[in-house]
Amino acid sequence: MNPDTAQPQTPERKPGASAESKPSVTDAKPGAKPEAKIDPKDDLKTLPITEVEKKLESSPEGLTQAEAQKRLIQYGPNELEEKKANPILKFLSYFWGPIPWMIEVAVILSGVVRHWPDFFIILLLLVANAVVGFWEEHTAGNAIEALKAQLAIKARVKRDGQWLNPPARELVPGDVIRMRLGDIVPADARLLDGDVVEVDQSALTGESLPVERKSGEAVFSGSIIRQGEIGALVYATGANTYFGKTASLVQEAHTVSHFQKAVLKIGNYLIILAVALVAVIITVAIFRGDPILTTLQFALVLTVAAIPVAMPTVLSVTMAVGARLLARKKAIVSKLVAIEELAGVDVLCADKTGTLTQNKLTLGDPFSVNNVPAEQVILDGALASRAENNDTIDLAVLGGLKDKEALKAYEVVHFMPFDPVHKRTEATVKARDGKTFKVTKGAPQVILELAANAGQVRSAVEKAVNEFAERGFRSLGVAHAEGDGPWQFLGVLPLFDPPREDAKATIATALAMGVKIKMVTGDALAIAKETAKKLDMGTNILDAASLGDSKKEESTEVAESIEKADGFAQVFPEHKFHIVDVLQKRGHMVGMTGDGVNDAPALKKADCGIAVSGATDAARAAAAIVLTTPGLSVIIDAIKESRRIFQRMNSYAIYRITETLRVLLFMTAAILVFNFYPLTAVMIVMLALLNDGAILSIAYDNVHYKDEPEAWNMRLVLGIASVLGIVGPIAAFGLFYLGDRVFHLDRPHLQPMMYLMLSVAGHLTIFLTRTRGAFWSIRPAKILMIAVFSTQIIATFIAVYGFLMPPLGWGWAGFVWAYALVWFLVSDRVKLLAYRIFDPVKAVAQAEAKSKPLSDLTPQIARRAYELYEKRGHQNGGAVQDWGQAEREIRKDEPNK
Repeated sequence: MNPDTAQPQTPERKPGASAESKPSVTDAKPGAKPEAKIDPKDDLKTLPITEVEKKLESSPEGLTQAEAQKRLIQYGPNELEEKKANPILKFLSYFWGPIPWMIEVAVILSGVVRHWPDFFIILLLLVANAVVGFWEEHTAGNAIEALKAQLAIKARVKRDGQWLNPPARELVPGDVIRMRLGDIVPADARLLDGDVVEVDQSALTGESLPVERKSGEAVFSGSIIRQGEIGALVYATGANTYFGKTASLVQEAHTVSHFQKAVLKIGNYLIILAVALVAVIITVAIFRGDPILTTLQFALVLTVAAIPVAMPTVLSVTMAVGARLLARKKAIVSKLVAIEELAGVDVLCADKTGTLTQNKLTLGDPFSVNNVPAEQVILDGALASRAENNDTIDLAVLGGLKDKEALKAYEVVHFMPFDPVHKRTEATVKARDGKTFKVTKGAPQVILELAANAGQVRSAVEKAVNEFAERGFRSLGVAHAEGDGPWQFLGVLPLFDPPREDAKATIATALAMGVKIKMVTGDALAIAKETAKKLDMGTNILDAASLGDSKKEESTEVAESIEKADGFAQVFPEHKFHIVDVLQKRGHMVGMTGDGVNDAPALKKADCGIAVSGATDAARAAAAIVLTTPGLSVIIDAIKESRRIFQRMNSYAIYRITETLRVLLFMTAAILVFNFYPLTAVMIVMLALLNDGAILSIAYDNVHYKDEPEAWNMRLVLGIASVLGIVGPIAAFGLFYLGDRVFHLDRPHLQPMMYLMLSVAGHLTIFLTRTRGAFWSIRPAKILMIAVFSTQIIATFIAVYGFLMPPLGWGWAGFVWAYALVWFLVSDRVKLLAYRIFDPVKAVAQAEAKSKPLSDLTPQIARRAYELYEKRGHQNGGAVQDWGQAEREIRKDEPNK
């Protein structure tokens, strides 16, 4: 950014001008067209606001829509233009790096020794790697851009006298915006009339404490409103803002997760193994007197084929495809690593309101003190509410008014919105007779602390609140003060928020998946217990006040109580951070939901922070996943999907290790023991090309998610891959023995035979590694089947008709396919045995599940059958009798418990 643009020179002030001059309504008509662009020498952040209004040809009434469109063309969108890489240079970058260098040297050596078929095929490998890598990264990048667009913040702006919610990128200088608690300031603006607000500028200045800003002062794009609500006049957008662009909600797509690090470690291990074995081959070849250039060319090609060149591409594609799938489930990933984090979550701390309940509040019959009429309690509560904020509590209280015209007799002079620290709203009201009074509503304990009559009414109020809570009602205290007189407690408004219809079944599903749901609510203990009882969550609910000081280490007893708790009541935002911290120290992967600005620290602290539907901009910015629809079921769906993505990555890791071991061990042993190169350099290149082309389709494969949190089990992955990687060379040497000693094929014809064997057997390995059970236990995706068999048909035709190799013929090709299929079936049995050895607990569980008689499962089957009925929206009564389907699901799930 140009510093002259970002920080314009301050002009000389006129005598008496003040940076803090109060805003006022000028005579400027809304939407008047400016005569020219704003002079960058005028420092609009310090000029008196009356002059700012004149220069912008605007007023607190805002612009017209037509004028805003003209200014959007004039000033450009309210965003910084991202520096996009030149696509040509990006493509050329795929020819630069250790692996491309090795291929390029192999190409040059092929030309030097005049092996022109090798030259062109290896060159094809080089170009193919670049094209596939470039295209898939481009596709992944487009997916991330689409997600960014869904997460773009919106602004409340006044156009044609109406409040609208356009994307923040459409703001222009002269717009009047409204900002409240939790909003990210969308552009540089001067504050209009209103109360002092607290602004968090930590993202811009590093200052951790919020600062106060009052009318007339400037607030900057990217800062966050921590307290208060106020209007503002936009004076700079996009590249002309003081600090730069609006806070980005989506982090870079290239963050490396724990899982990616583990897979990259595997890649490094394979590279070291490949280089070591190839070094042995070169040493032996030199000792035997083989041609140096040919040996070196072969060694380079073998190294390239063995190294998992496609690994970064497969990783990025799988993650990007997964992000798109999660978006369809109404869960938008703000950073790709969140997919792995979500797959590993075993404790989910879920907000009660809106997640476990419907967030559709209805007002019950109020409780009043000192014979105050119930209608008066509702009226004063309604006066302390604001309909335009669209707050569910305010709307419920306003909806409880029997006389909808009652509020017209009053004028709200001043309104203090709710914030999570003070936990109340307050309004100063003028009646028709000119008398002024104040009303407030909020948490009963907070209102009691204000009230002068608290001593007389406390016991009755607390009794009423507890009785409401036992029936599942939330309570709001209401108080009234005449003029500047003391507050008088009037009564309690009960609000009922029914549980979501799907919450009970979803919580049971989560538990079956190894995820413990812990309720987190600011409501009273009795309400939390009543809600938990209705949802079968358990009633071991802790009062957050008993958790102690969140800044100190918890005792073992308190930490254990937090771990064992089913939920937490009367929770303040700082408690959420504390709960996450304790659970993480106890070894849990924690998911935390939140919606408010004060939830941001807990969302960042959690392994997977989840901003629920309707969350503030600040909460969305802090979260790893943003939900676009309310409820708990969307989170559980997202967990299932993330576990499927993890399984695909796991399958790829096992497959890649297996194939590298197969090729390297077979080639090395054949050269050292038999002094025979079973494949030529061209064959190795074609093997690598077809291999990498097909494996990309694993990102779309069908998999079953595990009913337990995912964790990287390196011992199991390396164990299974090593077993399959050793069985492969044994099978290959078996065919080599048959061809050489039994059928007496000459060496030139043995090479295409071994090429076809390694190609077919290698691709069939995908069907082994993608399932934990027998290869037929999960049907492969069509795209995977098509990719694998298409490449193998090509490989078969190459071998049969002898493209760049002696022709093998259909007879021998059929024999190789039959031989590879037999070994595929043998390998599948060996794989099952390997899983029994490396993961014996799971194997025992599977055996027990298969042997469990029907009578033992009958209660579970009945419950699952009813769940199926519920899932079908109570529209298919036959589902309740669908015990066959329910039993199949139970028996499938049983081994994973």
